[in-house]
Amino acid sequence: MKNKYPQTTAQQLGSIIKSARDIMRKDKGLNGDLDRLPMLTWIMFLKFLDDMERLREQEAALTGERYRPAVELPYRWRDWASREDGITGEELMAFINQDEAVRPDGTRGPGLFAYLRNLQSANGGDRRDVIANVFRGVINRMVNGYLLRDVINKVNGIHFSSSEEIHLLGHLYESMLREMRDAARDSGEFYTPRPVVQFMVEALNPQLGETILDPACGTGGFLVETFEHLSQQCRTVQDRRILQERSIFGQEAKSLPYMLVQMNLLLHGLEFPNITYGNSLSVPLKEIGDKNRVDIILTNPPFGGEEEAGIKSNFPSDMQTAETALLFLQLIMRKLKRPGQSAGKGGRAAVVVPNGTLFGDGVCARIKEELLKKFNLHAIVRLPNGVFAPYTAIPTNLLFFERSGPTKEIWYYEIPLPEGRKSYSKTKPMQYEEFSACLQWFKAGPREENEHAWRVGVEEVLKYNDDGTLLSANLDIKNPNSAEALEHLPPEQLVEDILKKEQRIIEIMNEIQNIIEAKNL
Repeated sequence: MKNKYPQTTAQQLGSIIKSARDIMRKDKGLNGDLDRLPMLTWIMFLKFLDDMERLREQEAALTGERYRPAVELPYRWRDWASREDGITGEELMAFINQDEAVRPDGTRGPGLFAYLRNLQSANGGDRRDVIANVFRGVINRMVNGYLLRDVINKVNGIHFSSSEEIHLLGHLYESMLREMRDAARDSGEFYTPRPVVQFMVEALNPQLGETILDPACGTGGFLVETFEHLSQQCRTVQDRRILQERSIFGQEAKSLPYMLVQMNLLLHGLEFPNITYGNSLSVPLKEIGDKNRVDIILTNPPFGGEEEAGIKSNFPSDMQTAETALLFLQLIMRKLKRPGQSAGKGGRAAVVVPNGTLFGDGVCARIKEELLKKFNLHAIVRLPNGVFAPYTAIPTNLLFFERSGPTKEIWYYEIPLPEGRKSYSKTKPMQYEEFSACLQWFKAGPREENEHAWRVGVEEVLKYNDDGTLLSANLDIKNPNSAEALEHLPPEQLVEDILKKEQRIIEIMNEIQNIIEAKNL
């Protein structure tokens, strides 16, 4: 279908967004990027929605089908926002904010936000429900209606009617999300660096037809990366339908990230994001059955936070804790499909956890005991210092496990810092290329030990008292090849280790010599 709008370049898009944000800085009701980004997001959301509705209307007209728009007149963007000389000042603010107001067509009725919050689909599961959920958490913090009109006029220059423009805006939007992450640092919101997300998705390698969940999806990094990964597998219209309708699922408890993940997924091409608004931990664990389980979970659950007593009561009495990360780990274990439940060996997961989860005792140890006895924790990837800098200095790890039976041995892989570096920083973050050796090792079969990879039997992790009660479940196993570990080896073991390495060097030298001699024959 021909695009009636002129093509917008990346430079023009960047200029429009910058101009809109510069205007917002003049409004006294906004407090930094944590207010400006949500404002710009809901405004772009409505412009994007109207452009998509226009395309759907045109497609329906060509096929002779009746089309019911998600947003009706006079609440569509084209009805109140697209004219530069449209309603402004106090009239605009009243239309947006008030429960009842004079609408752009001169009649009285619900204000814009009141209307959007009360949208409801006929039978559940369409865009009206998404819009209603998004705007239940939106507040218009601008106080100057004239400045708001200027922002709207700027955003009106963006046209979401070509895949190229949406792709360009997606990249710009991700840069805005990074700025929000910077602004959110003091509120305890830690977002996963994209190289870590890319590695985790590539390592699990989701396949079209599988269901993928992030129960603490934030702004949607894992879901967007998974959507892009699955998009490359689509070959037919049916493939695309499976991707759009039965693949990507998420849940988010906070209103701002919930709005941002909807916009983020829509911009990347998911037409009806299936994101639930609310705390994933609010459902009692025992109520999660087969129909609620998924093939894959990719997530970085909140850590360092504490849940209230009502949430803790949803978990077994001997597994209750206020630590959010440990509650999410139990939820993830419960939500994975069992073997044979259309999931082959069972569901699989990749989860970011803080170092404390590896060595924690008490309730933490009991949770890890269940993980090791009922799941195959086949790999732990130890991330270098500062991966989450500057948001937190807490060391982090990636757990990879499957619901395929008990763990027999655990493989560890330690990602080294680049040569000459002691840590990462905001200006020098981790790069995806630094995962290449680990990814190659991860996918290789069978895995082999090297200077960064080692394995540990489960009996070395689970320790029991004489009466059979659990003593410890320590997963914090150091790299035996590291300088720190070698310093603490007893002399006889250190000598044995050196002899083994020298023997291996001799074997390699002999192999090279044989190759040279064979070439000279």
